[in-house]
Amino acid sequence: MDSLFNSKFMQAIQKGGQKFGASHFVGAIQGGMMSLLGVLMIGAFAQIIQSILGPTMLHLLKPTDAWYGYLNLPYQFTMNFIALWVVALIGYQYAQNLQLKSPVITMLDALVIFLMIAAPVSTNKAGVISINTSNLAAQGMFVGFLVAGVVGRIEWFCQKKDIKLKLPDVVPGFLQNSFSSIIPLLIEVVVFLGIHILIITVSGGRFDLASGFIALLSAPLGVLISTPGMFVLMFIACLLWCFGIHGSLILMSVIMPVSLQAVAVNAKLRAAGKALQYSPAFLCAGLAVAGGTGNTFPLVLMGLKAKSQQIKAVSKVSLIPGWFNINEPVTFGMPVMYNPIMGIPYILNVLVVTLFYLIGFKTGIIAMPFIPITTVLPIGFGDYLGSLNPFNFVWDYLMIIVAGIIWFPFFKVYDNQLYKKEQAEGKAEAANA
Repeated sequence: MDSLFNSKFMQAIQKGGQKFGASHFVGAIQGGMMSLLGVLMIGAFAQIIQSILGPTMLHLLKPTDAWYGYLNLPYQFTMNFIALWVVALIGYQYAQNLQLKSPVITMLDALVIFLMIAAPVSTNKAGVISINTSNLAAQGMFVGFLVAGVVGRIEWFCQKKDIKLKLPDVVPGFLQNSFSSIIPLLIEVVVFLGIHILIITVSGGRFDLASGFIALLSAPLGVLISTPGMFVLMFIACLLWCFGIHGSLILMSVIMPVSLQAVAVNAKLRAAGKALQYSPAFLCAGLAVAGGTGNTFPLVLMGLKAKSQQIKAVSKVSLIPGWFNINEPVTFGMPVMYNPIMGIPYILNVLVVTLFYLIGFKTGIIAMPFIPITTVLPIGFGDYLGSLNPFNFVWDYLMIIVAGIIWFPFFKVYDNQLYKKEQAEGKAEAANA
């Protein structure tokens, strides 16, 4: 394995990844995502508590109960608004990386533009004004990247060319910064609103800038719902995640209707006492069986014994969410995105686990689902409740071992790299003290 990581191919990937990660914008994405860890943790724990107390497990609360709604609020305003917080943090971090005079103003401008194109306002016949928040969740993250990057570059260009409304030097700095942002923000509004209106016009109102991009990614995926095609879909979903695009959400928009239909067919067959049917859509379980998309739970377990303090800290806070198949803390905190060393096993283990699912279904080792389960549950519970087969519960934990074998060598390399980096930074701080 050492020879693999020391090969010219792996060295080139690592160098390319380091060079890619050294760019101002990629650095802003990584910094912004890692800064979201606290927000994601609160949302994850709220979701876990709601699942335990709600109709999924203990049945202490009903969806109509007030307390069920109260427990849902932290999730709604953390994970379900994640694109909004991504735009704010990346916009601020990117402005700092570009050495703009007022990163806070850039962050504010990016939020204005993002809300303008991703959260359209509508008024019904009764005169009630509402905001569409669907693109403020994870599906809007990539559009958020685009907004933060373009806004940062426009403001960098305007600062470099001194394009701004100028005030006398005696005017306080915060007021000068506010006036200086008027022209750049006007340019940003014209650019983004122009593209937004153009897409709405061309599509006859079916799409806007945000929804059009998701549709563009989803359209070619529908033709791949077959057994070989599912492996292609798994690869695409994980690859998109490695670049910060919510690949699993895009995949689910295509697979979910097919999967629910296949489960409904099996429910009728089960009621009639007939054999259940296999559907390629069932292979989608391999994407997130062990800790969420990318099967990151074994990575979390390894990270508890890591030499790197960063990995160890992220793993500790990711343990309980990971058991509930909520992987955002480890995906953003490790991070996996824009990280070739972590990206390779992130994709590879999903393909191998999906292959195991195919073998399991075809040989009858595991039972096919006939009950739709669409809520957050700990590892094993979803597959058991969907099939009522005890071995399906055991199977999920066996997949932790399968995924872990693939994660381990890459984890060791990354842990050593971060540990050396932390040691060098510690010595540098001690020398400057």
